[in-house]
Amino acid sequence: MKKQANEKIKTYGAKGFRERFLGEENPIHLLFKSNSDHFFCLKIEEMMGLQFPVPPSKHSCHTIIFITSGIHSIKIGFEEYYTYSNGIIVVPAGQIFSLEHLNNKHVGFVCQFHPDILIGKYGGSEMINEFDFLKIGGNPKIPVSETDFLFFINLFNRLQHEYVTSEKANLEIVQSYLMALFCEMNKNNIKTTKDTSAATALSSKFKALIYDHIKINHQVNYYASLLNVTPNHLNKSIKAATGKSATKWIDETIMLEAKYLLYQTTFTVSEIAMQVGHEDQSYFSRFFKKHEGTTPVQYRKMIDKS
Repeated sequence: MKKQANEKIKTYGAKGFRERFLGEENPIHLLFKSNSDHFFCLKIEEMMGLQFPVPPSKHSCHTIIFITSGIHSIKIGFEEYYTYSNGIIVVPAGQIFSLEHLNNKHVGFVCQFHPDILIGKYGGSEMINEFDFLKIGGNPKIPVSETDFLFFINLFNRLQHEYVTSEKANLEIVQSYLMALFCEMNKNNIKTTKDTSAATALSSKFKALIYDHIKINHQVNYYASLLNVTPNHLNKSIKAATGKSATKWIDETIMLEAKYLLYQTTFTVSEIAMQVGHEDQSYFSRFFKKHEGTTPVQYRKMIDKS
């Protein structure tokens, strides 16, 4: 049955997704531990597959699927992707995807992690910005060369080992392995022809500018001027290439930078507000709570407890 035009596409958290599509009686639920909503890495054959097709949906976590044998299919945005042996497919957090065909004949790994994991000790906004496959509208399909296959197997095995052998995975160790995995994926990433479109090229330049100028200006007009295009053209291009508005990208960049600073520094909330271009601390706190559901102070306390 097709979705009604006015029906919203649902965004699932990790636990909600499992409860909806794995089936209540599925013994796979026993594999998920206390912090699996933030991270898990399991072999596909252990997970035994989904019980129900997934309609167009969004997930709050990034998902990386590494196929070592067989064929996996998934629809991301408006395109259907087939991943064969020695291939990786990435579904970024917030990206629309669907799974119509439940094929349990492929093997490999599924690694899922919340974006906040990348805010830890070894992360940085500039570094994360280098990984195109973690962005909506980026290239989600990454082939693995024969010479690098063992490197990927080792990294996924290490991530799986950290998850299954600990009651609560050490997220700092997980982050270091994820960063190594991302660098290997970048090396193997082959740009598709659509990545050279004018909208995608403009989008890439825009996103790079945000990180460079986030302390200075948050207005779409400002970035349009730097790129020598009209604000309307910039908005249309960004929306076409990524599915999100230019304003949404600016807001998400402010939030990501603020989270890094809350995690990695002892700056006061007022100092962090200044670092991300907000001179008014109270306005920044309201902005942060609107997007995160909690205040900067509460967010930092949650980090300290994790």
